[in-house]
Amino acid sequence: MTIVRHPSPFQPYGSAMAAFTATLRYFWGSIAFTLVSLVLAWFVGLEYGKTIPAALSTLFIVAVLAVLEISLSFDNAVVNAKVLRTMPPIWQRRFLTWGILIAVFGMRIVFPLLIVGVMAEVSPWQALVLAATRPEEYARIMNAAHVSIAAFGGTFLAMVGLKFFFDVNKDVHWVRLVEEPLTKLGKIEAVEIALVMILLYGISRLLPEAAVLPFILSGMLGIITFVAVEGVSALMGVDEEGSALVAKSGFASFLYLEVLDASFSFDGVIGAFALTNNLFIIALGLGIGAMFVRSLTIMLVEKGTLSAYRYLEHGAFWAILALAALMLVGSVTHIPEVITGLIGAVLIVLSFASSIRQNRRDGV
Repeated sequence: MTIVRHPSPFQPYGSAMAAFTATLRYFWGSIAFTLVSLVLAWFVGLEYGKTIPAALSTLFIVAVLAVLEISLSFDNAVVNAKVLRTMPPIWQRRFLTWGILIAVFGMRIVFPLLIVGVMAEVSPWQALVLAATRPEEYARIMNAAHVSIAAFGGTFLAMVGLKFFFDVNKDVHWVRLVEEPLTKLGKIEAVEIALVMILLYGISRLLPEAAVLPFILSGMLGIITFVAVEGVSALMGVDEEGSALVAKSGFASFLYLEVLDASFSFDGVIGAFALTNNLFIIALGLGIGAMFVRSLTIMLVEKGTLSAYRYLEHGAFWAILALAALMLVGSVTHIPEVITGLIGAVLIVLSFASSIRQNRRDGV
């Protein structure tokens, strides 16, 4: 007698649960970091506010900052994954360990202190004391540096995005009407530098006279930094064989990713002051976001998501260009952080949906 086995009605739910569990394993470290950070946030809130409602308010602000950082840096995770998959394994591990320490503690804590120290002509320790004892003054100094920070970060990100779209070897196009002509325009030597310089000059005409020189100088420094990082990659022989050269190319890619992360973090660090002046609360909230971006990067690399969804990378670079434009325009007028975060997320989602539709057409 033949026994006919009918599929269980619960089988689809079991498959979905298995897929969810497999995905969740990438985020356990971030979840643990979040729980520790929330406990610390509770005590910070009690220390500064002296009441339970103040501590609860601090927890809420930390949660909002974490979501803000993730929304602003989702496209950063996609670009990180693109670079990481070409790096030697040892440099992948170094970026995911040393890199996250630099991202969380360096860019979210030390770097703002250095900015305040330079602007106020005090030592980093004095800037830390200022942040702890006079947060309003600390925030004022940080906001005073906004034009220079936006110019540097905006121009660096603009160069990153334009390099992708001006690549003459690029043969996959998401927004074909725009992207295909850009690849032809890329045949012009250093065309991206010329365009960014024109943009810098145009925006500088809208700034107060006192802000023009810092804006242009910082923007030029952003361009120089991009060219320098690209030059390091070329000098270290990224495409050549040999263990020593592979190690050097890994270092060049590591350096590129750190500068890229710094440029992405500028907007989150400045935007955080709209919610709180407390450096420690900002560091906890943005640190949680940075950890989740790291987990997302690992997942994208190990699952080969960029190869499976062909337009996801395009969406990330469009989001980078959008963020660059918003940072530069933000030097002239305030742009709400929710708009900055949503634009990147929407572009990523649209490119993901387009990839799924294309896969179905191809029978994948």
